[in-house]
Amino acid sequence: MSEIPPPTVPPATPPPPGSGSYTPPPPPPPPPGGGPGPSPSSDRTLMLVLSYLGLFALIPLLTKKDDPEIQWHAKNGLALAIVLTVIWIPIWIMVKFIPFLGCLVLPIACLFPLIIIGVAIYLISQALNGKRVRIPLVSDLAEKINI
Repeated sequence: MSEIPPPTVPPATPPPPGSGSYTPPPPPPPPPGGGPGPSPSSDRTLMLVLSYLGLFALIPLLTKKDDPEIQWHAKNGLALAIVLTVIWIPIWIMVKFIPFLGCLVLPIACLFPLIIIGVAIYLISQALNGKRVRIPLVSDLAEKINI
């Protein structure tokens, strides 16, 4: 095996003729608005996504009390999780313990998780676009949540 020397990269601008040293140009100025650090609301997107992921809605609900938009979505997401759980429990009981009714609701039980995922994706995309989707009964329940 032979050793291959590492490639050399020429400087971006060659040194001026007749000079033996090279001083690189100064770095560009930082962008306006505070530089490379994260902005204070950089976790806003994460909080909006967590709002519609079941019990994870408690994270933005309890940590972002100063942002009314995140609070609204977190309350709606938590109310939706409660309503979906209340719907899911009887379906699960019928499938598990009542043979005849279980056979009838089995297709619903199979599609229910897919429906939940689809609704969550839709609500997350709307929240990220700055829109509020009112869900009948769920949004009314969400308005009663005081944490």
